[in-house]
Amino acid sequence: MERIFATYLIETPYEVEQAAAVLAGEQSSGTFVSVPGETEELRARFAARVEHIELLDEVPTPSMPGDFLPGKIYKQAKVIVSWSVENFEYNIPALISTLQGNLYELRQFTGLKLDDFELPNSYREHFRGPKFGLRGTKELAGVGPKRPMVGTIIKPSVGLTPDYTADLVRTLAEAGIDFIKDDELLTSSANSPFAERVEKVMRVINEHADKTGKKIMYAFNITGDCRTMQTNYETVVNAGGTCAMVSVNSVGWAATKQICNWGGLSIHGHRNGWGMLNRHPFLGINFPAYNKIWRLAGVDQMHVNGIKNKFWESDDSVVRSIKSCHKPFLNSESVLPVVSSGQWGGQAFETYERTKSTDLLYMAGGGIMAHPSGPVGGVSALRQAWKAAVSGMTLEQAAQEYKEFGESVLKFGRKEVNAQ
Repeated sequence: MERIFATYLIETPYEVEQAAAVLAGEQSSGTFVSVPGETEELRARFAARVEHIELLDEVPTPSMPGDFLPGKIYKQAKVIVSWSVENFEYNIPALISTLQGNLYELRQFTGLKLDDFELPNSYREHFRGPKFGLRGTKELAGVGPKRPMVGTIIKPSVGLTPDYTADLVRTLAEAGIDFIKDDELLTSSANSPFAERVEKVMRVINEHADKTGKKIMYAFNITGDCRTMQTNYETVVNAGGTCAMVSVNSVGWAATKQICNWGGLSIHGHRNGWGMLNRHPFLGINFPAYNKIWRLAGVDQMHVNGIKNKFWESDDSVVRSIKSCHKPFLNSESVLPVVSSGQWGGQAFETYERTKSTDLLYMAGGGIMAHPSGPVGGVSALRQAWKAAVSGMTLEQAAQEYKEFGESVLKFGRKEVNAQ
């Protein structure tokens, strides 16, 4: 029988083998005592199994509340547990409940984090994955394989009128932008009703496409209840849009899959709330597992933060996230990693050096809008930075070679030149 394998990072004051067995029992057929009906045959068929244990470290104090055992050392380990597919068939919410359910409540653990999981090939027959994915999304935006998509976010987050937003989109379109998105805080507001914003923004985008042949991708934030999201989705499709943004943690897996199933738009998965799920090193979920959950739903684009981002996430974690988006998974060759958070052209060099890829959406808010030469200079500077990074130039060489990038270095990153 096919099995699902999940990798956890754990911390416990007990013997690791004992704690891992408790996890396997809690998340399958077991309870804290033997009960009638729990036969050896049943356990053999349906009980989770501990497949592998790797000790990592020992620490004197617990990472979070759990059983405090005076004088005990807290052992940290990597544990692989498996389940028979029979336990949940192809029900992903049931799978999520198993991989991320009551195990977080177990007192035997003072640290527990889902790191990754693997599914058997039979899941290919039940889940299409992303409709557009990385390649299809870049094609929709008219961006070839040799450079990243360059994008920005409408700011201020809330408060702008549809007319002002459309004027800003016109400026960005003329600057040569590939991608623009609503902020995750903006859905439909008193000063910017959703349908009016879509109508006015898409009029600008369609007019620009008629003149130039390039259709900018705009990610309209359709997040809401299921009926609202369907209405918003249809509004975008009817206006000729190519993309919708969804706050995936807010609406959940089932609602996100329903949106992806409609299949007419590239779905931009915003992961706001990610820090709540991941920030603690021994609690929550790591991006490789998180990414697979949303790829099963069909999301085409996933946020991954960025190098030297404005948040807490380390560069190593960001690089791992980008690479996990590129890694094949079931029917999905790859999804588009969305690199954002305090980005400007200066981070392009390390991003490329560590990933050796231009298959990403590189988004800058202030890095474009606050450029000394305005948005036109901001878009040019980002493209120049990536061209220089791919060709092997240093940041300092690029600043001397390209006027607009040099201006952005003076404003955003003088210290990075000095560090070369």
